[in-house]
Amino acid sequence: MRDAQKEMRRPLGLRLWLSGGWLFALAVGAILAPLIAPHNPLAQDLFAARLPPFWDAKAEPGFWLGTDSLGRDVLSRILYGSRLALFVALVAGTLTCAVGATLGMIAGYYRGWPDRIISRFVDIWMAFPPVLFAILLIAVLGTGIVSIIIAIVIIDWTRFARVIRAEALGQSAMDYVASAKIAGRTKFSTMLTEIFPNVLPSIIALLTLEMGISVIIEAILSFVNLSISTDSPTWGGMISEGRTSVHQAWWVLVFPLITLFLTVLSFSQLGEGLKDRFDPVLR
Repeated sequence: MRDAQKEMRRPLGLRLWLSGGWLFALAVGAILAPLIAPHNPLAQDLFAARLPPFWDAKAEPGFWLGTDSLGRDVLSRILYGSRLALFVALVAGTLTCAVGATLGMIAGYYRGWPDRIISRFVDIWMAFPPVLFAILLIAVLGTGIVSIIIAIVIIDWTRFARVIRAEALGQSAMDYVASAKIAGRTKFSTMLTEIFPNVLPSIIALLTLEMGISVIIEAILSFVNLSISTDSPTWGGMISEGRTSVHQAWWVLVFPLITLFLTVLSFSQLGEGLKDRFDPVLR
């Protein structure tokens, strides 16, 4: 039995280390971008346009991942673009989690008219296509980091509310909740001290997943020039530019695309791993 448990924990531990290691390295690169970036991400040099990566025979020293059509260093732009991506992921994910999880807990535990109002509102809100809704909100609010964060929170809080409501409904039927009521605890105290710790693993998994979704949404808005200034390096902007010159300089498209894919995958795997690690039932 113990050997089987060890075999199950090995891929879990590896998943946590790989995803956490990538996100940690990306965060360090984002924080230290002004110090470790080889070049100014906005500096243009048409004489160094479309230089290939370092392993190519035509590569030039200092441009590790090549340059784009304007001679800007791809690696430096990826590092600076990660600052915006991770900032949006952290702030938007946390705010979305706070709003959605709170409403979901209230609906699932208190039931009655709070559940009916919140559930109907969630159903109506989820009827709107999220990407089109995000573009509409940005068009109304204007471009910028604050507008992106507000749009993500307004769109995605329903994901947390629906899942956490279901979790809270299940937990509220457990014997330990009935025991807390018999002991004379208030509903708010019971929800906070009894139900919340047991739905916390699901909240953590949803939070990390939401961070990955926030990165995707920011990249989509950058792709269609609805994020921050077009001069600032963003992964979506680099992908948009790279697709127009993929046959002449494939690296301008491929490297930010790989970075985006690994980041979103790492957020997803980190959330699932943390949920399995800290779930009191599984432990």
